[in-house]
Amino acid sequence: MKRKINHCVYNINYHIVFCPKYRHKVIKDDVAEAIKDVVQEICATYGYDLIQMEAMPDHLHIFLSAPPTVAPTEIVKRLKSITANRIFAAFPALKKRYFWGSGFWSRGYYIGTAGNVSAETIRKYIEAQKSHAKEVKKAESVKTQYRS
Repeated sequence: MKRKINHCVYNINYHIVFCPKYRHKVIKDDVAEAIKDVVQEICATYGYDLIQMEAMPDHLHIFLSAPPTVAPTEIVKRLKSITANRIFAAFPALKKRYFWGSGFWSRGYYIGTAGNVSAETIRKYIEAQKSHAKEVKKAESVKTQYRS
């Protein structure tokens, strides 16, 4: 689905995956529901369109769309920091039992982009545009010859 801001139409979708520190299987039951609620709230607050989300016990999948004015690293940073703060506030026993005072999420993450077309389709389109431009230039050249 295409979205609009100011003078820009965009379709930028990100698949983001990150894990709790030490890959602890803590994203279940009430914790999973709380994380989902917080992610939905973050998306609404920052203008991201949450397409789909799935919480697994040891990792979280988020599929969202964000405007091109927001860097993907900024999206991940917001998601991880806000969810961690809220989860530790709601479930303080998690911090004591599993994370020993450190952060909730591991440092790494996966992020990939997705749209309505494949990379191959885009390559073919660009190549077709290049050959179309050559044809137009050739046609203009022929018109110029006949005018002279």
